[in-house]
Amino acid sequence: MSLRTENDLQDRLNALDAAGPERVCRLVDVILEEAVRRSASDVHFEPGNQCVEVRFRLDGVLHTVANLHRELAPNLVARLKVLADLLTYRLDIPQEGRLRQGVNNYGVDMRVSTFPTVHGEKAAVRIFDVGTRMIDLEQLGLSEELQTALEAMLKERTGAILLTGPSGSGKTTTIYACLRHLVRLGEGRHIVTIEDPVEQVIEGVSQSQARPGTEFDFARGLRSLLRQDPEVIMIGEVRDPETAAIAIEAALTGHLVFSTLHAGSACGVIGRLLEMGIESYLITSGLRGILNQRLVRRLCASCRRQVDSVWQAVGCEQCTQTGYQGRMLLAELLFLTEPLRQAILARSDTTALEAAAGISRSPSIWSAARQALENGLTTRQEIERVMGSWGR
Repeated sequence: MSLRTENDLQDRLNALDAAGPERVCRLVDVILEEAVRRSASDVHFEPGNQCVEVRFRLDGVLHTVANLHRELAPNLVARLKVLADLLTYRLDIPQEGRLRQGVNNYGVDMRVSTFPTVHGEKAAVRIFDVGTRMIDLEQLGLSEELQTALEAMLKERTGAILLTGPSGSGKTTTIYACLRHLVRLGEGRHIVTIEDPVEQVIEGVSQSQARPGTEFDFARGLRSLLRQDPEVIMIGEVRDPETAAIAIEAALTGHLVFSTLHAGSACGVIGRLLEMGIESYLITSGLRGILNQRLVRRLCASCRRQVDSVWQAVGCEQCTQTGYQGRMLLAELLFLTEPLRQAILARSDTTALEAAAGISRSPSIWSAARQALENGLTTRQEIERVMGSWGR
C-alpha cells in the first residue's frame, strides 16, 4: 500500500473528524467510497485500546489504511447498523445485514456484520462488486487441460461436482461461471439454486435464498427443490450431514449437482463426506469430480524483478507498493478413477486417498503453482502464504 495514498486517506479522515456533528456519517461514507475505488473485498473497523484501526482487504491481504480516535468506535459501528437496518441498542450479540436501498450509493452490494469484543463492537463490510465478478468459464484462467475436463463434466446429466478451498478462494465465482456456461449451452435444462446469500442473479436460472435457522434452511429447501422437476441443482454450501445426504441422493437420481464444501484438499472432501455419515458406495456412485482451488496474488508486471532466476515482488505506484496486482487461480480437478474408488470403498484415510489420487487428477495444484513460478506470475512467498509450506 502506497504510503502517500494511505496518508491522503488518513488526512481526509482527520479533517472530517474535526468537522462537527455530522462527521461520523461522512467518515463512513469516505471509507466505503475509498474501499470501492480501490476494489477492496472487505472493510474492517477494529477498535483497540488506543484507536480504531480501519483495514481494507486487497487481493486477499488485509492492509491498514487509517487509524481513528478510539472514542469514535461506537458511533462508527452504530452508523453502519443504521445503514444495514440492524439493532443499534444491541451491543452484546453478533448481527448481520445488508445496506438497504436508498442509502447505498456506491454501485455495489454491501453486507455488514458486527461482533462484540473486549474493546467494543467491531464491524466488517463485505463488498460484492457484481460488475467485476460476472466472469465466464473461459475467463477464470484455468489450464486448457483442466477447462476441457470441466466442460466435459458440465455436459453430464447426473452426478455431483464439488468445489473446495478456503474462504476467499473464488469458489462462488467459479460455480457461477459454470452455471452461466450451462445456460449458454442452450440445451433448455431446468437449472435451480439454493444459496445463502444469492450473490449474483443469472438469467435463465431459478435462484432462491435459504435462511438457516428457519424452516427454509438448505436441507428443507433442497427437498422442496427436488419436487420442482430440476435437472441441474446448485447448493451454495454443504454444511451438515442432512444436506450432504440429500445432495448425493439427488446426484444418484438423475440430477447434475454443484456445491461447495470446505476441506483442506480435494481428498479432504471425501474424508468429510465419510465423516458426515455418507456411505462410501454412495460417494463412489454419486460423486463425479472435485475442483480444488486457491487464489494467489499476481506479480505486478510493471515492477517485478528477476534475481538469479527467481522472480521477486518490488513495489511501485502502479501496484501501490505491494509488488502485486490482481490475483490468479491455481486449481486441480480430481476424478474418481478405479484406484481412488477402491480406496474410498475401503474407507481409507486422507493419506491413502492422496496416494490413490496421484493418477486420478489433472495436473496437481502444486504443479500449477510451479508453472506460475516458472512463468514469473507470482512468488514462492505468495504461494506459501496461501497454500502452506512448499514440499510437494
